[in-house]
Amino acid sequence: MPRESKRAKRERARIVAERLAERYPEAQTALHYGGDPFRLTIAVLLSAQTTDNAVNKVTPVLWERYPTIADLASADVHDVEEIIRTIGFFHVKAANTIKCAQMVLTDFGGEVPHTMTELQMLPGVGRKTANIVMNVGFNRAEGIAVDTHVFRITHKLRLSSATTPSKTEEDLLELFEPETWSALNHELVLFGRDTCIARRPQCGVCVLADVCPSAFKPEKH
Repeated sequence: MPRESKRAKRERARIVAERLAERYPEAQTALHYGGDPFRLTIAVLLSAQTTDNAVNKVTPVLWERYPTIADLASADVHDVEEIIRTIGFFHVKAANTIKCAQMVLTDFGGEVPHTMTELQMLPGVGRKTANIVMNVGFNRAEGIAVDTHVFRITHKLRLSSATTPSKTEEDLLELFEPETWSALNHELVLFGRDTCIARRPQCGVCVLADVCPSAFKPEKH
């Protein structure tokens, strides 16, 4: 099979963006955060390797117990662990949640930082989380958050062959137009949940099947 040109790959990326925009015209994060960038940051931090629904079940209790950043900064880690124990890696996440609150208070004057570099200084916040906070919390899409859904889907589409999320993101940012990044952050995740499902991809009803080299295509008779 001949190697696909960059121009052809960009054209496929354009089609992907257009069709996903049509499929998910009002795509947005499923995390509940009440419009507060700090609560969004904590919710995304907690969502690593667990579901948004699981996070949405524990955060109301967390904010009822610790309504302000200062309250959470002075929390007992064992109490936070007890609140979030139903989600994965709750020991580490509880510690990072408190440390994150402390750093926001001491280093950033009680305000969540507004840059990718500063966001990634916060405990438990990597590039994926920073991308989501910038996009959702501050309405500034500076990248595409590559979670397990996005990594899997974009590799199936052969838009990237990189072995890490960061390198995959670099590939995607070269292919997709910047004005599509914000929506793609949500659309790709939704697509991974309802169509391009890891163990049972729905290729027969997929809006991208004809531009996906990995899609199952029934033999013609």
